[in-house]
Amino acid sequence: MLENLFANIPTDTSQESFENMLDVPGLRIERIVSFGQASPPDFWYEQNWDEWVLVLQGSATLQIAGDDNLVNLERGDHYWLPAGLKHRVAATTLNGPTIWLAVHR
Repeated sequence: MLENLFANIPTDTSQESFENMLDVPGLRIERIVSFGQASPPDFWYEQNWDEWVLVLQGSATLQIAGDDNLVNLERGDHYWLPAGLKHRVAATTLNGPTIWLAVHR
């Protein structure tokens, strides 16, 4: 079935949107739409699976535990998050949606 990653962008900007675009054994591709959201203070993701993220529109800033440098992602930038890496979303674009793809394996 033909779909478009930029179609049906949620209009509720009060929360992030998570939508599985593909979910098959061993692989999940998720579209995330953020509207200025960030991880709560002192909250860290620490996943048991690998994740690759790609910013398609907008921008995002990631913080990696133990690293003082922030990872700034602009349109087209991608980043590998291996299983067990503690990380958080420090910020996303405030003046429009940030559209990400997250590939989980």
